[in-house]
Amino acid sequence: MTKKRIFVTGASGCIGHYLSEALIQDTDHELFLLVRNPEKLKVDTQVRPNVNVLQGDMQEIRHFSDLLKTIDVAVLTATAWGGAATFDINVVKTLELLNYLDPANCEQVIYFSTASVLDNKNQPLKEAGELGTDYIRSKYDCLQKISKLAIAPKITEVFPTLVLGGDDHKPYSHITPGIPEITKYIDYIRFFQADGSFHFIHAQDIATVVRYLIDNPPQENESRQLVLGQAPLTANQAIEEVCAYLGKKIGFRIPLSFSLANLLIVLFRIRMAAWDRFCMNYRHFTYHQFINPDSFGLPNYCATISDVLRISGVQGCR
Repeated sequence: MTKKRIFVTGASGCIGHYLSEALIQDTDHELFLLVRNPEKLKVDTQVRPNVNVLQGDMQEIRHFSDLLKTIDVAVLTATAWGGAATFDINVVKTLELLNYLDPANCEQVIYFSTASVLDNKNQPLKEAGELGTDYIRSKYDCLQKISKLAIAPKITEVFPTLVLGGDDHKPYSHITPGIPEITKYIDYIRFFQADGSFHFIHAQDIATVVRYLIDNPPQENESRQLVLGQAPLTANQAIEEVCAYLGKKIGFRIPLSFSLANLLIVLFRIRMAAWDRFCMNYRHFTYHQFINPDSFGLPNYCATISDVLRISGVQGCR
């Protein structure tokens, strides 16, 4: 297989760690890993040659313009989650980086967005652009603009759903630390029903998919917009699987009314951001088409709620 020159942004993040480790251990591609602080990259980069750690920042991406012209594959995981620099990094500097790539030389760009900007038919969700957090609105904005770039036909857009991941040597995703905490309240949660559904995906499974896509980019007749997630789960299914894992029985269940929730918000003058209120009413963050390692005949690392709990260190019923 042809050796490629691969440029990865956000290599020290949660997804970036899993991806960097997979590319180092399972390929012989020449890697250029961009990180702001090399000390935060806990992957062994000395295990083989042709692994280059670049200290830098997306806001100074111009310093790598000459290198970017020589890159075969760019994997853009870097993101700003909030703050004053969010739109500069997630939109302006991302577009600048994409413009440095040579469309005649670059085989593929794998650009990380978020599934929150899509509706259940995998189309742009206008409320994400209008009501979303700075992070979500910046991702929505960038998605509208990259289609106009010269490199656009080479861009594979990936949209992770709820991301899990992290351990003693890798940073945790935003939601992973809260999983063991939720199980402490299962004795109460198991008596309620809720209307909602979602997907999740572990960062290791994301790395498996991206590693596959690097050597097997979508063909002309295939979609280049890929939602990353395991099979959808309803909130009730998730509760049932947690109870089964912990050996908790479920008797009667009380349906939770979202109209009641909205009434309580008004009565108690609870302040909610517009995006949070939209999500509470939207409820079903599932997608018409989605992929995971199983889509390509590859092993899934974390495919079920039981896997999630086990990987998170939650002890099951013996």
